[in-house]
Parts: sequence; C-alpha cells; structure tokens
Amino acid sequence: MSKHKKNNSSIHQVLTQMVLDIFEQNGNTPLNYKQVSAKLNVRDPESREIIHEILQEEVKKSVLKEITHGKYQLLELKTFIEGVVDLTNDGSAFIVTDDEAESDIFIAPRKLRTALNGDRVKVYVYAKSKGKHKEGEVIEIIHRAKMEFTGIVKLSERYAFFVPDDRKMMHDIFIPITELNGAKNGIKAIAEIIDWPTEAKNPIGRIKHILGTQGENDTEMNAILAEYGFPLSFPAEVEHDAEEIPDVITPEEIAKRRDFRKITTFTIDPFDAKDFDDALSYQVLENGNYEVGVHIADVSHYIIPDSALDKEALDRATSVYLVDRVIPMLPERLSNGLCSLRPKEEKLCFSAVFEMDENANIITEWYGKTIIYSDRRFTYEEVQEVIETGEGDFKEEIFKLNALAYKLRDRKFKNGAISFETTEVKFKLDETGKPTGVYVKERKDAHKLIEDFMLLANRKVAERVSKMGKGKHKYTFVYRVHDSPKPDALANFAQFAARFGYKINTKSDKETAKSLNYLMEDVEGKKEQNVLTHLAIRSMAKAIYTTKSSSHYGLAFDHYTHFTSPIRRYPDVMVHRLLFHYLNGGQSANAEFYEKLCSHSSLMEKKAADAERSSVKYKQAEYLRDQVGNTFMGIISGVTEWGMYVEIIENKCEGMIRLRDISDDFYTLDEKNYAIIGQRKKKIYQLGDEVKIKVKHVDLTKKQIDFSLVQD
Repeated sequence: MSKHKKNNSSIHQVLTQMVLDIFEQNGNTPLNYKQVSAKLNVRDPESREIIHEILQEEVKKSVLKEITHGKYQLLELKTFIEGVVDLTNDGSAFIVTDDEAESDIFIAPRKLRTALNGDRVKVYVYAKSKGKHKEGEVIEIIHRAKMEFTGIVKLSERYAFFVPDDRKMMHDIFIPITELNGAKNGIKAIAEIIDWPTEAKNPIGRIKHILGTQGENDTEMNAILAEYGFPLSFPAEVEHDAEEIPDVITPEEIAKRRDFRKITTFTIDPFDAKDFDDALSYQVLENGNYEVGVHIADVSHYIIPDSALDKEALDRATSVYLVDRVIPMLPERLSNGLCSLRPKEEKLCFSAVFEMDENANIITEWYGKTIIYSDRRFTYEEVQEVIETGEGDFKEEIFKLNALAYKLRDRKFKNGAISFETTEVKFKLDETGKPTGVYVKERKDAHKLIEDFMLLANRKVAERVSKMGKGKHKYTFVYRVHDSPKPDALANFAQFAARFGYKINTKSDKETAKSLNYLMEDVEGKKEQNVLTHLAIRSMAKAIYTTKSSSHYGLAFDHYTHFTSPIRRYPDVMVHRLLFHYLNGGQSANAEFYEKLCSHSSLMEKKAADAERSSVKYKQAEYLRDQVGNTFMGIISGVTEWGMYVEIIENKCEGMIRLRDISDDFYTLDEKNYAIIGQRKKKIYQLGDEVKIKVKHVDLTKKQIDFSLVQD
C-alpha cells in the first residue's frame, strides 16, 4: 500500500473518532450529517460528504442507529470507556476500567487492533454482548505501556525478526537490516518499536541495545532489568553530577546540626551490604533512661530537587535486588560512598532520637539533622553471636537495645500487628553466577532488633506530621498505607486454613490479627508454612504510598511512613524533604503533586518486586536444569485450570504439573476448595498436599519448570 493510502486510512480513522465524540459531547442528541459537520467546523461539500459516509458506515457496524431519515444517534450512551489491556494466554484480552463498579470488557483478538498488554486504550463497548462479559473493540491507544522488549534476534538475508521474551507480547517485531545495530543471529538484545502501520500484522522496530549471548548470567540478569523498565546504567550527566559533589563536610554545615560524633554509634547490616542507610546510637542518660538515636543517611542534603540526579532517582524510585546484584537508585558515589554510613567516617544524617524508659515507653522524641561517627560496622551474624554468647564488642549496648526491641515488638503484636515470617530463598553461586545450592535465609533477633527500631522511627515520624494542622488543613505528607483485607478474601483463607486444623477468628481486625499470629507461630517450620503464609499474604490488601493519611493494618499503626531507607527508596527522600520543611515552619506542600509521585513510587516498587521474583525463577530453573529426571517431595502451592504448582520441600524451587500429563483420570479445577479433582475416581489433590514429583523439563528462556507426578 502506498504512503498516500496509509495516510488516508489514518485520517479516516481519526475523523471517525471525532464524529463519534460529537454525539458523546452533545448528550447523544440525534444529529444529521450537516449538524455534525457544523459542530466540527467542516464547511466544504467534499468533507461533509465524507462525514455522511462515516455516519452510514457506523450504522452498519452497529455503533450508530438511524432513528429517523438522516438523523443519527449512538446505540448506547457511555459506549466508550477507557481502561488498561490485560492480555490472556489465547490472545484475547480484558479491559480493566478505572471504575471498580464497572465489570471488565472482553476483547476478541481481532478487535484488539495493535493494542498490547498494559496499554491504556479507549474501547467501544457493544450495546449487546454475548455471555457473562460485556464485549467491545479497541478504537484508540491512549498510552503505550512499553515500547521496548527483550528477546532474541532471528536473522535472514534481507530482513530480521525479533522474538520477544515477554509471553504476553504476541507479535514478533520486524527489524529492517539497517536497524540491526550490529546484532547477529541468535543474540539476546533489546528492541524498540518505532512504527506500526495500520494494516501491518507486525510492528517495525530497531535493535537498541545488545545484551549478549543467551544463557549467560549477565545477559539474563540485564534482560530481566530491561524487561521491567529499569535502566542498565546511569546517564553520563547524572554520573558527572554525582562525582562533582564535594566530600568535605564544612564547619558551617556541622554548626547547623546536632553532634552525635562522641556518642556510641554502630551499623548492623547483611554481610554483603555496601550501602548503609541506618545507624543506631545509644547512651544511658543521667536520669537512668536510655537515649536511642535512629540515624538515617541524609540523602536529601546531596540531591537537589529537580536536578538531573533527583529526576533519575525519581524515575527509578527504588533500588532493585536481583539474585546476584543490586541495581542502585543512586550512583555508586552516593549509594556506597557519600551517603553510606561507613565505619570510622563522619557522616551527615537525618535522625529520630528517643528517650526511653526501662519498658521502652517513649518519654521524649526529637527529629532533625545530625552528624555522626560510626564506631563499628556489624553484620547480623556478629550481633547475633553477641546476643547468644554475651561476648563481643558493645555487648552491654547490644543487650539493652535487644531488650528494648523485644518490648516494642510485644506491644506491637498486642495492638494487633500481624507477624508474617515468609521464607526467603537464597542461592549459593559460583564465579559465573551459576547456582550450586539453595538455602533459606534465617531471621533471628539481630534482624528483628534493627527492624523494630526502624519501625519505631517510621511510625513516630508519621505521627509527628499527622498532628500538624487540623481537618482540611492537615499537612501533606507521604504515608505508607495498608488497608484491611476484604472480608470475602479473608473468609476464603479462614476456610482453607481450617483444613489444616487452624482456626481464624474474623469477628474484628484485632481478633483476626491475633488468630493469624497464632497460626504463623504454629505453622513455623512445618511443611505447609510457605503455602499458608503466601495464601494469607495474598488475602491481604497491598501496601502503597499515598498522601491520604490512613492506618497500616499489617503493623496495627494508625500512622506509618518510610523514613529509614532514602539510599534505596525515593519515598523516603520525599519524607525527609517534607519533614525538614515542616520542622522549619514551612507551609503544607501541594497534595496533588506528591500524590502523583506516590503513585509512581508504588508502581515502580511493584515492578522491582516482579523483577526480583523473575530473577529467582530464572535461578531456580537454572538450578534444576541439571536435575531433570530426579525425584523430590513437594507441597502443592497453587492450582489453576491447566495445572498445579508444586514447591519442592528440600530447595523451595517451584514448578508445574500440567493436568494433561496426569494420566490416571481427567482432572478439573475446584476453585472454591483450592483443589484438582479427578472426574471418574474423585481423587483430590489440594493446596498444601504433599506429593512426589519428577523434574520433567526446564525451559530457561521462559523461566519454566515442568514436573510430572510420581503416582504410587
């Protein structure tokens, strides 16, 4: 097709949409072609005739109806809705609308046009829809969710295709030879869509970045980052700005701050940590009380709002923790250098300082800028050894801090906090990044000590700001909010937990939390721990960032925020800025502006979690690739229409047994009871059941592990 015809087709599409919009904008008043033309300010006879033709075309498509001769009207007002494409495995999609009361709209594959998963689109909803779902077709793509994809280059003599990794990207991307950017056949790369002509089946793209050889550790980890939209490096301007920041702390700066350099201070972090966000200081006061300082890296001192550094940090919004690497939110000069609270160095902090009595009651609290000097860098293991043996550096300080943390923790649980102790899987990697072993990370008192003082600082900072202003004049702030679970989700979980002999009381939030904690305590170390914990978490609402002050259900705090990790979370940087502004008499900030930043931060947090999960899945697949044919005992961890997921007890790797591969019966899903049931023999496989499996097949590219059921 010629370029001229393409343009005409595109113009016709736009004009059609403008015509239909006129009916919407005018309350669906019946209009003839002359009236529509007048409202579009179209006066020449030729264009008016085109509008007449469009009206007749839309009648044939059942979008408009001709109510009297020459007068038209939309079949149904509010026929057009906006929403986000949620693609299914068969190429059809559902449009998830912004209105929670509105049901999802089903879109057949041919009616999707060029819309891709996650795109924001405008949809025409048919007046009459078949089946239980409303049906429609995409008429406009408002915003593309992504234009870049990771995948494999397939090269021929005159052209190339790019096969995306993303299973929800149903189209290969056509790559002209001139747009290969040096990519060879079979190489893993990032491709960018640059055009998608209306009548073309496939989008046209170019190779933007070559990742490397498929299967190599660096290639695959970088591909995961790119897939979720995280950049692989910092822009030169950002790196330059970071390098230009002076590392000397001037006497003038020290004079503005409270000096903690002579007070015992130390950090407690994982053994492989490079960025130290937080430190604790401790001293006994003359009145016998204890002063505990929670000192947080003063990132906002170094990052100026709207600078290149600030914009990059906001775009990323979070550091990403893959199996074998950390992708920092800030350049290394800041994350591991200037801001990191390294031992034996003077560092600038923003601190929350608490005077506490023997029972961990807060007597006084203070917030402000400080300068500290960390006397010692502890690992969790070193602090745990001091707690268990009673010997080691700063043993008195550690003992007392641990005792105070216990009291804070007990009070938190008595108030209705929920203790979700999920098992965190870690891999032993060789020098090439290949997994040689799997182990479960333990959480002991040393971890909980730090966690409880960080929770205290986060809660108290949120409470402090929430008390500023009254009613409509409350001060804008960034909160971490966690809604209570939906009753039906909780009821389903309680019903399932009962099968294992656990009782969940859902009469009130406090009773629910109490019984969930009993459950978490009872289940610890048992084979069903992971299944029940993950299912309980799934029944909960998701925590988000927002300016709308509300409680944190999981922690049972009326107000909560994130103040303690500004090196790795952008919301903490916002919290530092707002708190400092208010402590210095500033007026309430613009709520709409900060709400947008909160929404972005929540979205990026989810993307980071998905990327982290993807890297774990890849390493699990890589670990089991050499064990195809081996048998293991596992726990059924999920059930779907097409199969059941099983988590191997020994190494926590998860794979799927496909229903079509279970040969002794025809099995179907019983969604309500989380079970797979044989239709003839009525044999039941239920979530939490123990089964014997064999590793059948591993697909590294898709990060898929297939098991077969070993039946007795």
